[in-house]
Amino acid sequence: MPEPVARLGDRSLFPTLQPFAYCNHAAVSPVSAPVARAVERVLADYAREGMGAFFPWLAQRDELRSRLARLIGARASDIALMPSTTRGISDVALSLPWRSGDRVLLFHGEFPTNVTPWQCAARTFALDIVWLAADAFRDGDGLEQLETELARGVRLVAVSAVQFQSGLNMPLVEMGALCRRYGAELFVDAIQALGIVPLDVERAQIDYLSCGGHKWLMGVEGTGVLYVRAERARALVPRAAGWLSHERADEFLRLGPGHLRYDRELRRDARVFEGSAQNVLGFAALDAALELISSLGVERIYAHVQSYHDRLEAALVRLGLSSLRSPLPERRSGSASFRVPVSLNPIAVHRALCERGVACGLPDGVVRFAPHWPNHLDEVDGIAEAVKAALASAT
Repeated sequence: MPEPVARLGDRSLFPTLQPFAYCNHAAVSPVSAPVARAVERVLADYAREGMGAFFPWLAQRDELRSRLARLIGARASDIALMPSTTRGISDVALSLPWRSGDRVLLFHGEFPTNVTPWQCAARTFALDIVWLAADAFRDGDGLEQLETELARGVRLVAVSAVQFQSGLNMPLVEMGALCRRYGAELFVDAIQALGIVPLDVERAQIDYLSCGGHKWLMGVEGTGVLYVRAERARALVPRAAGWLSHERADEFLRLGPGHLRYDRELRRDARVFEGSAQNVLGFAALDAALELISSLGVERIYAHVQSYHDRLEAALVRLGLSSLRSPLPERRSGSASFRVPVSLNPIAVHRALCERGVACGLPDGVVRFAPHWPNHLDEVDGIAEAVKAALASAT
């Protein structure tokens, strides 16, 4: 029987999904049937063959790296498979060749994932942290503020591709150009972008990128990807490495006696951070999820979701909600967030929506809708009715 295919606006690959409108992909994506079957295949192989399944599924990760590289316009050799966004950020933050007094530029309003590791690095290596407001890039002079700080000297800029609360799609191409002009490196937390927003590391001149697999990539928790530009990887000082971090690390398991050594060179690319046994089930799931996304194309998915948000925004503004969605089409993402009237409790409104079959988020008190390719535009009418009822119940 042929494998079912993904179609925009068709949730038939999610036969057990309960909410009539699942708009919470910015938090955790539901698991599709092909993803579940991929996990089952891994389990069946290990149940049948034990260690005999190890090397075939180890080889599968090479295809996954290639698929991830194509998604962001990179080379497979610059890709490492990781357990999370945080782990990718932390590994780089602890492995850069810092100098005391280096300045790291962070943004108020970011999810803590892209803040805490840099704060830890600052304490460890005596770095200085500089802050800008992410909201300045929505309707202010964010790029001008960034250039002012870069002119004063900044070693690294760490930014989320999309802001988790407002859904603001940051101007990475312009930011990357400014970083290059002033000799700074650019680190991007892409978990709110990859799989929904087109992103090219070369065009944006990104040096490092980290992303988890359980949101817009539609995989499962415990998986992620780290991209490190080749010339940046060669300059790293790995401070956390494992047995698989070495060149030809597994030869002593495959080539017979005399190959067990402890003096092998550490890898000089992103895979130095793949130090030990990995999430074989999760990476099989991620590969299956990416195959669906690749079959549709991120550009088509993005356009589909923007049509969904156009309808949704118009309907919810009529009901009295305030939209945080950028008025500039190029600054939009997969998420559209709204503030409820100040007289209402957003927690109560959110709870009422969930009870009415609308799965959405509540980051820092705003109601966030994050649909993906399976969401049909006809859901919007039902969401509007649920919002209307939720507002009435919360008064």
